[in-house]
Amino acid sequence: MRSLAMLKPVKSILWSVALLLLGNGLLNTLLTLRGTGEGFSSAVLGMIMSGYFVGFICGTWVSGRLIRRMGHIRTFGFCASICASVALLHLVFINPWVWLPLRVIYGLSFITLVTVIESWLNSQAASHERGRIFAVYMVVNLGALATAQQLLRLSSPQGFLLFVVIAILISWALLPITLTRRVQPKIPERPKSSLRALLGFAPLAVASAALSGLAMGAFWSMTPVYATQLGFDIGGVGLVMSVAIVGGALLQIPIGRFSDKHDRPSVMTWVVFLAALVAAGMPFAPSHDVLLGLYFIWGGLAFSLYPLAVAQLIDQLHPDEIVSGSADMLVMHGAGCAVAPIAAGSLMTAVGGHGLPIYIACVFTLLGGYAIYRRRRVTALVTRTAHFEPMVQSSAEALEMIFDDTQHDLFDDPSFYEEDERQRLAGLFKPSNS
Repeated sequence: MRSLAMLKPVKSILWSVALLLLGNGLLNTLLTLRGTGEGFSSAVLGMIMSGYFVGFICGTWVSGRLIRRMGHIRTFGFCASICASVALLHLVFINPWVWLPLRVIYGLSFITLVTVIESWLNSQAASHERGRIFAVYMVVNLGALATAQQLLRLSSPQGFLLFVVIAILISWALLPITLTRRVQPKIPERPKSSLRALLGFAPLAVASAALSGLAMGAFWSMTPVYATQLGFDIGGVGLVMSVAIVGGALLQIPIGRFSDKHDRPSVMTWVVFLAALVAAGMPFAPSHDVLLGLYFIWGGLAFSLYPLAVAQLIDQLHPDEIVSGSADMLVMHGAGCAVAPIAAGSLMTAVGGHGLPIYIACVFTLLGGYAIYRRRRVTALVTRTAHFEPMVQSSAEALEMIFDDTQHDLFDDPSFYEEDERQRLAGLFKPSNS
């Protein structure tokens, strides 16, 4: 009963989240399958899918201004209408050079929707309940994404029904949030970020955010192409995606809690290399069932990397720097996601479908090698550890929900940083040319 009472102020927002992500999760996979059916090459599909992440990055800079100007509900209605109409326009204009700008527009609008949702959740939740509400939000988020893949079974990607279903789901997401009687929150101005300073204090965290984006962007965009080339039917493609997402949902927490109790950079290094090893084994899977098992394990490992990077960042920053630092991490992750479909798609065009797991294995091996290099070169400035929280690529508003007053008190101890030591290590952390 207490949990239900806790969720009462945000239940309309959670319903909107579920409907919105059902539509978004279905659209991302559907476009790849439809483009494959239309004869688009893997390289062209990669370029198209990268447009979403380009829009996502742009949206992180403009969403707050738009919400402050229009208010939460009006902004949500404005951007949801754009997303629903853009989904249908993909069906009207089946041309890669039209789909590319449509994906940019959709990505910009969608991150604004996510910012509306997460800032509203953040404002409605009491400080001591934010962590639990964020956990429920992540369950809804990942559950909707996994369920969305199964909606592919409703009809052929070559038809129009699935596009209509997407538009309906995104439009229905408007209903719960526009019916709410809750007062709309205000979005405060965010402190300016400094990526150069972040690179000085937490280079491994920044590299992990960027390189995990290079892998995850390829997964979201090109896995449907890979599964199709391996002989999976439409339902099977959805199952591959769902299995990886469920693996990410189930294994993030034990991996993260383990990292809370042990040396987090070491845990990250092992997770990266294991994810690379699993990806490298995918081309040798003897059956579809074995490949599904590998995707489950890989999803649990790969989905953990971005939240591990965020936790590693928070280990090394003062509380006043967390919001701006998390925004930089989001941009770096989004930049990696934007490049990933083009790089992976080009490799798949050159060497075939197995180029996708080979690409992902190489990216993770590179990250693992850098993690070992950083650990041998310097000692990270960490005297206390933050709590790991499962997450996916989201808005900067999400991070504020993760830390309740107790967690902030962890950092308020004056001994968390000794200023002289902080300044000394800042120089050591600066990337060298060697």
